[in-house]
Amino acid sequence: MLIEIQCLARPVGTPEDRFKHIEAAIAVVQTSGLKYEVGALGTTVEGEPDQLWPLARAVHEACLTSGADSVISVVKFSQASDPARASTITELTEKFREGQW
Repeated sequence: MLIEIQCLARPVGTPEDRFKHIEAAIAVVQTSGLKYEVGALGTTVEGEPDQLWPLARAVHEACLTSGADSVISVVKFSQASDPARASTITELTEKFREGQW
């Protein structure tokens, strides 16, 4: 299963740390032990459903815990009925990585 999550924290950070609340959300993903990729507008994570559903909540709540006044999270879930046919981050992105910048 894949999720992509974008947290829209208000504010995104503090005057001293411009992206503090967003970075707190990304830190939750980093410590999850799951395969992930941070993008400019969201983070994609790969894992089992029982790992990803609670992770999405933890990522969302990390913005609030770090001091954001509010947060809206946009989450996309991708899951195949047959796990053997599930897409992976690598499978979906590798052909576009050749010749980057």
